[in-house]
Amino acid sequence: MHSDHSLKKKTNRLTIYIIIAMILGILVGYLINTNASPEFIKNFSPKIKLLATIFLRMVQMIISPLVFATLVVGIAKLGDLKTVGRVGAKAMLWFISASLISLTLGLILVTITKPGVGVNISNADLEGAKDLIGKTKEFSLDKFVDHVFPRSVFEAMANNEILQLVIFSVFFGVALTAIGKKGDSIINALDSLTHVILKMVGYVMKLAPIGVFGAMTGVISIKGLGILKTYAYYIGSFYLGLAALWLILLLVGYLILKHGLFVLLRRLSSPMAIAFNTASSEAVFPKLVEEMERFGCNNKIVSFTLPLGYSFNLDGSMMYMTFSSMFIAQAYNITSITEHLGTQIAMLLVFMLTSKGIAGVPRASLVVVLATGSMFGIPPEGIGLVLAIDTFCDMGRSMTNVLGNALATAAVSKWEGALKM
Repeated sequence: MHSDHSLKKKTNRLTIYIIIAMILGILVGYLINTNASPEFIKNFSPKIKLLATIFLRMVQMIISPLVFATLVVGIAKLGDLKTVGRVGAKAMLWFISASLISLTLGLILVTITKPGVGVNISNADLEGAKDLIGKTKEFSLDKFVDHVFPRSVFEAMANNEILQLVIFSVFFGVALTAIGKKGDSIINALDSLTHVILKMVGYVMKLAPIGVFGAMTGVISIKGLGILKTYAYYIGSFYLGLAALWLILLLVGYLILKHGLFVLLRRLSSPMAIAFNTASSEAVFPKLVEEMERFGCNNKIVSFTLPLGYSFNLDGSMMYMTFSSMFIAQAYNITSITEHLGTQIAMLLVFMLTSKGIAGVPRASLVVVLATGSMFGIPPEGIGLVLAIDTFCDMGRSMTNVLGNALATAAVSKWEGALKM
């Protein structure tokens, strides 16, 4: 109880710091925008944005080891390969369905609400995007295979190729299960590694206010306060999408769990509050494991399905990917995306694959949007548009990720006849 209380205290403090950093960023940006010379603003904005870059880099360095450790341990704990296959197939059925629904909902809502239309983007940004737009034609099956199958696990880790890492982790986990007792020491070591990395997540989270300050100051100093009107509409549209997604998830949850759903939601109130406050679904991972077991899910199913879910089933993040990439495409008026349904569906399917394996760490979704968006001609500097208010969106999507993974774990336990309610 004491640790829960202190964690809540810490998360509340972090949220307050993030909000203070955001307000300070707006004030500093506004003062510079209204009082400084255009030359100073031009030089100042990229420099202050480096604070956000540092935070993003710190997050990226954690993702690879975290995905590897949790997934391998989850597979190994299930014990025999038949169970791994059966439980894995049921989990993947849920994950793929939920991902497609989330991505499609995001695409539909952003197309209806059009939050990016009319955002004032300077021509200089478009110049920098030209060569990227030219390169999109090179996207081919060969390149896609390169992106999916690793040549070396170390190369995949170094380049943060998460999908490649997931493929290696699954093979490694299955092989580790097959050798039996000989693999115990490796399983224990990776289990410890997971705890170390989750501790690192906590340290990196402390840098979030600095990253938010840098992003907000950079955007406001160049664009002025007018940009916030666009953001209010953008955030509102996104939360409307999340509300629709919650409705679908809870309806399916009720069909499977009946009145058990309300018991589960009570159990989830604390993890979801922490996820919302810290804007990180990873931050509540150990707590979520504990609550799912208390709810009545089988321990082995929890330790396999949850890490897998954190790699494959981030519903809020999936919705955000189509939403933010379409927002940037609308803002930059990239008609090859905004006016072509075929391109949008292709982008949705590529997101479906490239997003698999992103850890539920803050801003990981933006990293995937950056990597995948460039294939379709979405300029990388467009990420700067959404990074400034990303914390607000991240709070909602992290909470949705926790709900989605909890429901998936409960559903798989029920289907396996291993749910004691």
